[in-house]
Amino acid sequence: MTDPNLPGREDFDTLFQPTQAIAQPGADEPTQAFAQPVIVDGTQGPAAPNRVGRAWQGFLASIRSHPTAWLVSGATAAFLVIGGGAFAAGAATPSGQPAALKQVVPTSTPSQTPTPTPTPTPTTRPTANPALPASALKTCSVTQAAADPRLGNLEAQVLDAQTGQVLFDRNGETPAPTASVMKTITAAAVLAVLGPNATISTTVVKGTQPGQVVLVGGGDPTLSVNGGAYYQNAPTLADLANQVQQAWAADPSNAGQPITSVVTDSSLFGGPSWQPSWPVTERTGEGSTAPITALIANGDKQDPTKLESPRGADPVGDAGTAFAQLLGVQYAGETAAPQGETPLGTVTSQPISTLLNQALLDSDNTVMETLARLTAIKEGTGNTFGAIQAADVAALKTYGLDASSLTIVDGSGLSPDNRVPPSFLTNFMIKVMNQQQGLGVIYNSLPVAGQSGTLSQAYGRFQGASSIAIGHVHAKTGWITNGYTLAGVIDAKDGTELTFAIFALGNVNDSAKAAIDALTAAIYSCGGNLSNS
Repeated sequence: MTDPNLPGREDFDTLFQPTQAIAQPGADEPTQAFAQPVIVDGTQGPAAPNRVGRAWQGFLASIRSHPTAWLVSGATAAFLVIGGGAFAAGAATPSGQPAALKQVVPTSTPSQTPTPTPTPTPTTRPTANPALPASALKTCSVTQAAADPRLGNLEAQVLDAQTGQVLFDRNGETPAPTASVMKTITAAAVLAVLGPNATISTTVVKGTQPGQVVLVGGGDPTLSVNGGAYYQNAPTLADLANQVQQAWAADPSNAGQPITSVVTDSSLFGGPSWQPSWPVTERTGEGSTAPITALIANGDKQDPTKLESPRGADPVGDAGTAFAQLLGVQYAGETAAPQGETPLGTVTSQPISTLLNQALLDSDNTVMETLARLTAIKEGTGNTFGAIQAADVAALKTYGLDASSLTIVDGSGLSPDNRVPPSFLTNFMIKVMNQQQGLGVIYNSLPVAGQSGTLSQAYGRFQGASSIAIGHVHAKTGWITNGYTLAGVIDAKDGTELTFAIFALGNVNDSAKAAIDALTAAIYSCGGNLSNS
């Protein structure tokens, strides 16, 4: 069923190149030492004109006069040249000459010194996968803080929010109960589907019986009776009763017919109103959570001025009774409101963004459960607890987040059956930190270490040595039986922005909060130099 009073959703290789061989000066033209044919030992070969020719003839005459000496010299020269791996003189010697002669160069004539053959410049071979530059070694360890036994079975992950690099990980891919950190996921779905500016209406219409009015719940968890309750600037039943009386009196069809009874319609939400995995003490003891119904006033608290107070078992009946008393008539139970009736009166909540701000700062279970249910209705997945997961998966997809592997049982995180890995939260928090697609509402609503909400020192957070991180951590807290959590953004000491999620699970107690704070403060101090060892 879809609430007609809610507005619609808002539209949402190049490898290394081989090195070119460079010709050495003088190596690109052949040496022209000889130009004329000449007979040498009966073999025709080229001879240089004039001075060069005469020198060549004298050289041959010397060989004939001292053959043994020249033979030894020639052999020695050939050995040295061959041993060096070069045949410099051969390039300028006629092809028909004996090999030994080709290596002999008279030293008396400088002009006949041949130009050495250039050694080819080695060609650089391309590399298929050029090596990446080495990254700086991380040297700042938080191992001691992470080994605190108060953390129980630790699951944690820290990312460099700029690069996405995993700096620290302890079972970070393992799905686990989130506790109230789940509220950030719910808030993202709410913003995607309902939008930050939507409001929630509570209306009254004529009933099917003479003198009957129907109080129709629209899912506003902040509705109060007379004002002065915990939620500031919330709509009141007193205002609504005044509107109804005026409208009733102004309608000629009501002449002579006073208002005689009040009935309620809370059919917008389906049952059950209490998630089976929730401890009943959350309602009857500390009173963190009321039954989740579409009509509730004062949070159904014994003390409406407090965030937490024991709740009643029948929020709908209690709200109907309070409204009937304001009109001076009797409450006659629940029934379906007739369709198409013009409202006799309407009151609306603060914008969704305001409700989220209050709920995230104070970790209000009842507000977040109600908003999760409204999101599912608007998304078309249903109006029960079982409809929340499908709605969240669809909504989170609009942010580019794949939540299909998550187990989402409720909107507040109160259930121990929820399963989300820290790695999902660290990546999600990058989007929150960057305030993508309206997620700035969440970032601006996160408690700040030592300063606001459930991270304030009034809650005992970030005290002692952990106080170094006061004002530098924006994060959502969470605690349930066997689980204490914290996830958000750290503005580290060195200026690095980090996203993190820390789960202390198993045999843990309230002391886990201080251990989580100490680990968070250590991460703050390390910043971008945080080591995974």
